[in-house]
Amino acid sequence: MNIKFSLLILAVIITASTFYYTQNLVNELEDSEKEIVQLYANSLEFIAGSTSNSNEDFTFIFENIIKRINFPLILTDKDSNPLLNSTGSGLKNIEIDSTLSESDVKKFIKEKIQELKKINAPIDVLYTDVRGNEQIFGKIYFGNSNIIQKLQYYPFLQILFAFFFITIAYISFSYLKKTEQSNIWVGMAKEIAHQLGTPISSLMGWTELLKLKLSKPNEVLNVAHEMESDLSRLNKITNRFSKIGSKPNLKDKNLVEVIASVLLYFEKRLPQTGKDVTLIFPENPPINLMLNPELFEWVIENLLKNAIDAIGNRKGKIKISIKETEKQVEIEVADNGKGISNKNKKDIFKPGYSTKSRGWGLGLSLSKRIIEDYHQGKLLLKNSIVDEGTTFQIIMKK
Repeated sequence: MNIKFSLLILAVIITASTFYYTQNLVNELEDSEKEIVQLYANSLEFIAGSTSNSNEDFTFIFENIIKRINFPLILTDKDSNPLLNSTGSGLKNIEIDSTLSESDVKKFIKEKIQELKKINAPIDVLYTDVRGNEQIFGKIYFGNSNIIQKLQYYPFLQILFAFFFITIAYISFSYLKKTEQSNIWVGMAKEIAHQLGTPISSLMGWTELLKLKLSKPNEVLNVAHEMESDLSRLNKITNRFSKIGSKPNLKDKNLVEVIASVLLYFEKRLPQTGKDVTLIFPENPPINLMLNPELFEWVIENLLKNAIDAIGNRKGKIKISIKETEKQVEIEVADNGKGISNKNKKDIFKPGYSTKSRGWGLGLSLSKRIIEDYHQGKLLLKNSIVDEGTTFQIIMKK
């Protein structure tokens, strides 16, 4: 709804500003042409008053005034009869069909006079009689030049283009919105499947192991404990998705312990996946931050799963390192997997983006939102080189 309103406001602003600017320009040009007509009238008055001196040179008037007239103009007597043989010519920029008879030409010119009269009021050509009184001896009817006529239609063309632009923009925004929504739903479905995949696979593995350990009560208890851990994780996943979209409750937690608990869970279950991956987490002193532990664990899990998938079937390692400064804490998750190509780097945080057939439709997008919107931190792709590895960085304020 906001996009529709914004586009409507933009269209109104474009239309109003275009119309205002063009109208001012047209008015200025009309005033300029009216001044030229007035000069022409004054010139005719001057010529009329100078008939006694036949030696006067009127070249300046013809060169600098009459030749500047680039709009339709008809000179008439005081009764609006055209003066076709008057000084300076009674017609300017009026196209007359050469096949017309003399009577048809006069009729055409009279119709043209009425047409010009509707566009601009005629300017009177005056002279002073022997008694000193001003008398009208002619009138000048004139229209608008081609450039004014074109400018008068320009706002409508601009409005048409603005409407076309707004329509295209609206269709594009609608398409992008639908595409994003579709990507989010697809991504959410993939992410749920991906989140549930690990504990469900583990439970299936523990079930098979339980059948083999029935004769060993102590080992059965260990398996039951791990099954309980996976069931607890399923409940935690449910709570995570319920927190998306609501304001999280941040608590003062030991960051090192939160990360260590996630690594411990993965270390016990990696052998079941058939992956030859070593998790490295150097010893760190306690670092307390305001966290939502369930959501922050989700971010670490997503980054670990992404790294494990990137390593594939090769022998790999994932290292999580923590660097504490006076104002912030930096967490890096580095792997020696296949890396991310340059063309994909700009898309990895977009909802629904994935290069795999399952999972990771929303993992990085949700992780970025959890860190940046809920914890006011930053999640960045620090570096990635194809066939060498990738490093993600989380920056948290203290």
